[in-house]
Amino acid sequence: MRSSSGVSILTPPDAPGRQLFTNCAQVVTCAGPPRARRGPELSELLIERDCSVLVEGGAIVQVGSRAVLERIAGVTAIDCEGGVLLPGLVDSHSHAIFGKPRFEEQELRAQGLDYMEIARRGGGIHSSVRDLRQRGEEELYELAMRRLLRIASHGTTTLEVKSGYGLTIDDEMKMLRVIARLSRSLPLRLVPTFLGAHEIPLEARATTSGRSDYVALLVKEMIPQVASLGLARFVDVFCEPGVFTIEETRTILSCARREGLLLKLHADELRPSGGAELAASLGATSADHLAAISESGVRALAEADTVATLLPGTMLFLGKDRQAPARALIEAGAAVALATDFNPGTSPTVNFPLILTLAVSQLRMSVSEAVLAATVNGAAALALADRVGQIAPGFSADFALFDIADVRELPYWYGDRRCRATWVRGVPCHVESR
Repeated sequence: MRSSSGVSILTPPDAPGRQLFTNCAQVVTCAGPPRARRGPELSELLIERDCSVLVEGGAIVQVGSRAVLERIAGVTAIDCEGGVLLPGLVDSHSHAIFGKPRFEEQELRAQGLDYMEIARRGGGIHSSVRDLRQRGEEELYELAMRRLLRIASHGTTTLEVKSGYGLTIDDEMKMLRVIARLSRSLPLRLVPTFLGAHEIPLEARATTSGRSDYVALLVKEMIPQVASLGLARFVDVFCEPGVFTIEETRTILSCARREGLLLKLHADELRPSGGAELAASLGATSADHLAAISESGVRALAEADTVATLLPGTMLFLGKDRQAPARALIEAGAAVALATDFNPGTSPTVNFPLILTLAVSQLRMSVSEAVLAATVNGAAALALADRVGQIAPGFSADFALFDIADVRELPYWYGDRRCRATWVRGVPCHVESR
């Protein structure tokens, strides 16, 4: 029979809590060690045909022969109708909690103004800060809910979500409470990150001691409060000339580590400043952006456990003529992940498969490298590689079903939404009406 949602159900939907995902053209398992993949491992994209996936209690029990698994009684069978089943995409860098979009900045860039000049004029992050401070928690929740549903409709099942448009204790906590509420409301797996160090607030920039006072506020009040309330898993810092210096970043992240929080960095996005080297030395889980990473930064990440998260959508949207050196990072042995950087100013896309297109066409990554960077290594960039990012026994039943016959079509149909359905822990998160 066919459910009202359009996904075929071969046995009654109220059958016991066992599910069989079957009739797939391919099952892209990404199976392997529960850690980030590096170097030649990124070419080892495991694909099964004539294969089904058995799920129980939201976890994968068995991946095996369709003929064998379809003989199991007492399961709810999900007919994938010849599509390609992948691990749900893991987007490890987003700024999904915001008010209005910043579409006017796109025209300013077309007129020749760069990111830092727009920021100096009160645009950029500061514009989003002013807007968010005027909005209530309920409005932010409703706005973000609609965005997250669109994100899931493109195949993402795990999403890191940052604060960072508040820059006061009350407004940053407001953002983190919204993330927590969304996590309780949706099957989508959300990972909260505190990014109070997204910018120096304009009011702090206006005084001689404002900059140091704001760093002290982050270290003495904000981060301890975030940790005590359990509102974030990570602390991130925008480490970039003109924003937070290397030493300020070290101070902030050292405080985060003392409070038991994991570390992330916006590093070397616009200019090389040693952000990648700092991330590696601090044992950060990821260093993100890296379009301006130095050769020493590449070597540092290759020798560290820190994941290099690349955001090609950002550089494309900013109109930059360079991207992060994915090939150099991969060939040096760094663990490379991909993410959308979904935000209102510099990467307003919810379409993760589009990022895979850019990875192949702009970063010169193979399809295998791009898919593993968006699943297994995305999970590693969130310290989740032991439970998501693979279709393998013991992993969470987080799946994305695409209306394609071969995984190589995923980055090929650029900009086209081919996702038919997503599941998180076996629970439908998005189902395409058909």
